[in-house]
This record gives sequence, C-alpha cells and structure tokens, in this order.
Amino acid sequence: MRKVVITMNEMKLSKRLQTVAEYIPDGAVIADIGSDHAYLPCYAVLNHIASRAIAGEITDGPFLSAKQQVEKLNLSSHISVRQGDGLEVIQKGEVDAITIAGMGGSLIAHILESGKDKLTGKERLILQPNIHAIHIREWLYKEGYALVSEMILEEDGKCYEVLAAEAGDKDAAYEGFSFEAGMLVGPFLAKEKNAVFTKKWTQELEHTEKIHEQISRAAQSGHNKQKLAELTKRIELLKEVIGHG
Repeated sequence: MRKVVITMNEMKLSKRLQTVAEYIPDGAVIADIGSDHAYLPCYAVLNHIASRAIAGEITDGPFLSAKQQVEKLNLSSHISVRQGDGLEVIQKGEVDAITIAGMGGSLIAHILESGKDKLTGKERLILQPNIHAIHIREWLYKEGYALVSEMILEEDGKCYEVLAAEAGDKDAAYEGFSFEAGMLVGPFLAKEKNAVFTKKWTQELEHTEKIHEQISRAAQSGHNKQKLAELTKRIELLKEVIGHG
C-alpha cells in the first residue's frame, strides 16, 4: 500500500478517503461511485496515482458539484463526470479499479450486486463502508473475490473500515481464523488488532451484553429465546476476536 504525497492544500483528503486512495493501483483507470464533489478522483489524478477517472453520481446536486470541481481544476480531459445509478455509469472492462466510499455496507453490497454485469472480475474493488462491513465481505466471498487487505481507522470520533479485494483465492484471508468471526470483524483486522479495532469491538461487546441482559429480564417468549441465542453467539465471537473470555 502506497503512502500518498499531497500536492495541493485544496485537495487534502479526509483521513478515510486518503486511505482509500492508498489502495488505488499505480496508473489505474478508476471509477468512484457516489463521488459527491469528486474529491477522490481529482486527488488521485492530481497526484498521478490514477491515469484517468470516472466520477459517478445519481443525484443532481452532487453530480453538478462534481462537474464544477473537475472543471475548476482543469481536469475535464482526465475525469469524466457521469450521472447514473451505481455501476451503470461505466462500461464493462472500462476501469481497473472501483472505489465506493461513505455508505452503509449493505448499500455498497447492493450497488455491486445490481451492477455485477459491469464487472469483469479483474478490477480491484476498494470499499469504505461507514457501518456493516460484514455485508460487503459476504458479497465478495459469494462472488469469488479475494479480500487482499483491510484497514480500520478513526476520524472525528467515528471508526471506518477500508476493504480491498480482487480476483484470487477467496479463502486465503480466512485461513487460520474462525470464518464466522472473520466475516464479522475482518480477518486482516482481527489478526492485527490495532487500537481502533480493539476500541470498536470492545464497545460493541459491551453494547451486545447490555441488550442480552435486558432481554434476559424480559418475558421468555419464543422470539426472545431466539434473540438471546443470537446475542450469545455474537458475544462469543466478539470475545474470541478481542481476546476476552
């Protein structure tokens, strides 16, 4: 993973988007889906990371903002701003890498599933969910993509994960580790266990234990018993990955 050199103050990215940029292959043609102001593609092209880029947006406001940003930086010959839903803004085989950042994991997985006819399987997928990264890992595994790297970071009091995947052995990342736990928290992240990872999942464990306790005190209906079993399993997984128990 490359450390990106910032060339202009105006294009200094947020910590999470800079992490996404570090996973873009050198000289790649990229598509940034849900590009907002096109900050990421502009940054990647200006820093000579990407050779060309597509900035995709579905709604009028962000689409126009992206166009204005690209034109302001005189990058129209290198960045194509397109309006459309998800991967419909690209042609199959047109890009080397796809970035999708700043959405929920389930929405990112939905975008990939809805547009998978646009994928060749050779693209690098660089995905930054705000929550529920498990949905992305499940989709990648189902579709035969290999998870090749993950990063977890904290910015403005929130934890973010960045996942990179491409064609390869989809089981390799999960070897030597509980598959179910790896899906939930990320196999690379669980093996590294940095401070942000430990903070996030310790808080999640405490939250899950509180819910378990509350339901335990409630009437034991069939639904509650099922919920308790699910929560117990989750608590066991979280204790496994953060080393409590």
